Amino acid sequence: SRICVITLAEAHPLLQSGKTIKNINYQISANCSRLQNKVSGKSKRVWLFALGAQFLTELAPLCRISSSDGEEYTIYSCIRGRLIEVNENILSNPALLQEKPSTEGYIAVVLPKFEESKSITQGLLTQKEYEEVLLRRRSSAS
Repeated sequence: SRICVITLAEAHPLLQSGKTIKNINYQISANCSRLQNKVSGKSKRVWLFALGAQFLTELAPLCRISSSDGEEYTIYSCIRGRLIEVNENILSNPALLQEKPSTEGYIAVVLPKFEESKSITQGLLTQKEYEEVLLRRRSSAS
């Protein structure tokens, strides 16, 4: 399937540092709220048609997460596609981002264009490649 679920990476500071999440905000600017994304169409549940869905680029912010120590993190789409859904459950229960980041604590669901989906998946890192990138980052930081 071409559906992409956006979550926090294992190495994200919010998952590594034991910080407490204070707030999640899908309001990107005065004129743009990801909560106002409205997907319609006959096959909405299967997401075959994403009519009315906001289009995202790789650098489009999805939300901002504030931690109790005052740090703020902007979470970006990282892929081009239509925003199918945002996870409103994390607004009332932000701890889901930390407790279940790859399941109930997801941030959003994005549907890439059909013709771009193959190149997107080919550009993804395997788990092993991801771990190697993290190792290099950690060793260059020390």
